[in-house]
Amino acid sequence: MQKLKVVFFGSSRFVIPIIEVLKKNFDLALVVTTEKLPTDPIPSYCLKSKVYYYVVIDFRDKRIIDRLKKINADIAALASFGAIIPLRILNLFPKGIINIHPSLLPKYRGPSPVQAAILNGDKTTGITIIKLDEEVDHGPILAQSHEPILENDTSESLYERLFRLGSSLIVRTIKLYVKGKITPYEQDNPQATFTKSLTRQDGYIDPNNSQSKEYLDRMTRAYYPWPNVWTRWKSKIIKFYPNALVQIEGKKPVDIETFKRGYPDSINWIEKLLGQQK
Repeated sequence: MQKLKVVFFGSSRFVIPIIEVLKKNFDLALVVTTEKLPTDPIPSYCLKSKVYYYVVIDFRDKRIIDRLKKINADIAALASFGAIIPLRILNLFPKGIINIHPSLLPKYRGPSPVQAAILNGDKTTGITIIKLDEEVDHGPILAQSHEPILENDTSESLYERLFRLGSSLIVRTIKLYVKGKITPYEQDNPQATFTKSLTRQDGYIDPNNSQSKEYLDRMTRAYYPWPNVWTRWKSKIIKFYPNALVQIEGKKPVDIETFKRGYPDSINWIEKLLGQQK
């Protein structure tokens, strides 16, 4: 029996497990990515695994449209792509594009759902598979699965786990959907919440404002490995990492007590920052 032909859109090392299951279960005709260098995660994987890939810079480029038309796939999947798919690309696939999103939609639409969930102290998140439409993470739901957020989860560990969960859901979802055995249902759009693209400045904390130990812990885990939590002390950059580690620029990360012993003049400042002064 001929395998279903699919295209995948993605641009993060976290989604490689999804590429692997698509390659194993379908005719994976092309991977489209915004990663440019052969050493970047997606191109590197595709070169090693002998998967055709295409680096897209601008969807107005006629070459990508011609390439997709020639492939003539019924359906595509997308995860962590980082760019808006225009309608002219969506319309190339008779069954549409299926998006694997790492949150329980309609909560946390947008580019940083895992960071938002950790920062807000959520206990549960999950994966939602939707049919893509022209609005951000707005399309009808095909499947959804919950996943607990662990006390030591960082955005890195949680993204890894969620996209592994997504890889276990996507094959069955596609097979049932193309056979008409899944009826997509609309999201509860009035309950939607949104996340934003993170910048380095999002990790900055004002050295004059105290933070609770609990909030700083959530923040360091949410913003690891990027943009990290940081501030300035005596004109030096201080970074805070998960597990209560502190790093002054030019030195290795150490625990907070070791940092205070090494820089005793920092004790009042760091205790004030952490809301620990009596």
